[in-house]
Amino acid sequence: MRLELVRRPDSPWFGIVAPLLAVALTVASGFVLFLALGLDPVETLYQFMLAPLTTFQSLTELGVKGAPLALIATGLAIGFRANVWNIGAEGQLIIGAIAAGGVALAFWNEAGWWILPLMLAASVAGGMAWAAIPAFLKTRFGVNEILTSLMLTYVAALILQMLVFGPWKDPDGFNYPQTRLFSEAALLPVLIEGTRLHAGALVALLAALAAWFVMARTVTGFEIAVVGDAPQAARFAGFSTRRTVWLSFLVGGGAAGLAGAFEAAGPIGQLVPVLTPGYGFTAIIVAFLGRLSPPGIVAAAALMALTYIGGENAQITAGLPQAATGVFQGMLLFYLLATDGLLRFRIRLTGARSPRAAQP
Repeated sequence: MRLELVRRPDSPWFGIVAPLLAVALTVASGFVLFLALGLDPVETLYQFMLAPLTTFQSLTELGVKGAPLALIATGLAIGFRANVWNIGAEGQLIIGAIAAGGVALAFWNEAGWWILPLMLAASVAGGMAWAAIPAFLKTRFGVNEILTSLMLTYVAALILQMLVFGPWKDPDGFNYPQTRLFSEAALLPVLIEGTRLHAGALVALLAALAAWFVMARTVTGFEIAVVGDAPQAARFAGFSTRRTVWLSFLVGGGAAGLAGAFEAAGPIGQLVPVLTPGYGFTAIIVAFLGRLSPPGIVAAAALMALTYIGGENAQITAGLPQAATGVFQGMLLFYLLATDGLLRFRIRLTGARSPRAAQP
């Protein structure tokens, strides 16, 4: 006896049902997990999933945390559609933040409308430059882009630590590993007074809209989709795989670098050794949970932002361990992949034929 996977007839509902099932299964598993930890599962789930939606301040925090996730995931989704696997968005985010921080520190305590645009341009260039390394290695030497982009993340983190512990350390910061606080001209404008919601949230929405238009209404988007879905047909049509790899990495790296600038010039206001709780990696889950579609990515980014805010809230009110947020996100990805597979394939048990029966 052996198990076989038999493909089911395709249905447009699969793309909608799988994420909903994954979320439901994650919540159910969270209930069991909280019960095993000796917590009140109903109260903990309420604090984790619903309480952050009950106050205006928490709703604005969804935009603060969801904006970088949506921006990075939108850039990564373009590459994923082309089967270009950029796993190093976290490193590209860090380099983008370093580039933006370098501009802010170079013009520290100066006023000028051009400082912030220059920071954002530097962050995009920095993210693109870091993403260009795995792109070059893949197109020139055929090196696996998953390994190179991932390993470069840790190099970027070490560069950031070297700077904040060394030449960029704040001389008035009581020896803490951090840079000076950015001047007013180097900070993102706040959209709603009294909150941390900044202009980066609007940029993330505009980026998702632009990505949707490119992928759905332009020849470039069609080329990316064909290269990913039918490489042989793409070669026959004259589409360049090499150009698609470079485009995917540069767009993904630029988006991640810009997200790094939004973090440094937004809620943090300086460079510190750890800029994010792993937005570059979480954005991979966001991209697939959103079905590699910009509108879906925006919704998935809001859900992931909810897990960050809810996790912090549940730590305070219910005593939930800090690692539970990562466990929730990991379960969500696991169930998404599982439901995707089981909706598109069915398991069939077949009997092994004997050698004698197989003879004519």
